[in-house]
Amino acid sequence: MDSELPGGDLGAVVARASGLLLSDEVAEAVLSLLTSTAVRIFPASYGAGISTTAPDGARITAAATDAVVQRVDDLQYELDEGPCLTAWRTRQIIRVDDVATDTRWPVWGPAAAELGVGSTLSAPAAVGETAVGALKLYAPAPGTFGERHETTLAMFAAQVAILVSNAQHFRRAGDLSADVQALLAQRDLVTLATGVVMGRDNVSQQAAFAHLVSLAQHDGGGVHQVAARIVAANRSRW
Repeated sequence: MDSELPGGDLGAVVARASGLLLSDEVAEAVLSLLTSTAVRIFPASYGAGISTTAPDGARITAAATDAVVQRVDDLQYELDEGPCLTAWRTRQIIRVDDVATDTRWPVWGPAAAELGVGSTLSAPAAVGETAVGALKLYAPAPGTFGERHETTLAMFAAQVAILVSNAQHFRRAGDLSADVQALLAQRDLVTLATGVVMGRDNVSQQAAFAHLVSLAQHDGGGVHQVAARIVAANRSRW
């Protein structure tokens, strides 16, 4: 199994988005890309998810690749126990080799096993001393994950932390005028679309942005409108 992070869409999009004040919409798109890419990198798993905090403070799954992932996550929130929450709280990677026999979460474990979870791996999404959530993988068979998988998932979780943190900063900027918030959202869409074109066509940032400008001139609209279409067209791939 390849333990390297992919260089195409993921690398380009994250590189372009990680330094921004992201809207929730743009952050959700990138988080979805991260989870879907994680499943491709870990083919023995059947799903990945990202847990974080909603605006009202509730724990939520911001991105999930499978309905079972969502249900198993919801069980953790309902029961207030589980490996993902433990990784989040302790800021440590948590690996469960056999969900059915692990006794650390006496209620969640048997319930997750009944849903078909054999093993799981969770990594905290931390920025400095603060954990803003966790990234987790679920697999149907016991003993799926090892130390190399822990290292790779931790790299993914670091990107998740940056993106979630930036989105939370954007959310807290409630005193910004509606016009300023709209401009920030448009800028983020353009940046994300530029990253998509960079990864898709293997071109530089300047060439990707020039492509957006060319499309906008051809269509007679704005660059942010072209960016919105590109982002929407690529959501199904994430």
